[in-house]
Amino acid sequence: MAKIRVLLADDHEAVLEQVRLELGEDFDIVGSVANGRDAIDAVLRLNPDVLVTDISMPILDGLQAARRLRTSNSNTRIVFLTIHTDPDFVAAALSAGAFGYVAKPQLSTDLIPAIREALEGHVFVSRAM
Repeated sequence: MAKIRVLLADDHEAVLEQVRLELGEDFDIVGSVANGRDAIDAVLRLNPDVLVTDISMPILDGLQAARRLRTSNSNTRIVFLTIHTDPDFVAAALSAGAFGYVAKPQLSTDLIPAIREALEGHVFVSRAM
């Protein structure tokens, strides 16, 4: 079975490295970018199965990028990985087309289930919300 192809978007290299380590050998990390504009370009170019993205990024934030991707006919599922735990952020992310919302402190327990649920068409939100 082919590995799940994941694109990462976060403006902090330490977070990107932590996610790479967490996803390990079971996932194919097709690239990483540091802002929403580059995330859109990379999704359209690489066609990953899942985009794991932060909300707060320069140039174009993750919510804006998700909204634009939703109108681009991309089949890439979006999972947010963010420090924002306010219910308004969760609602905005889901409204923008996300299938997952993971709080960064729950990265090690929730990211992989969120990715798998997103690919099944189910919404996953960290219990910390």
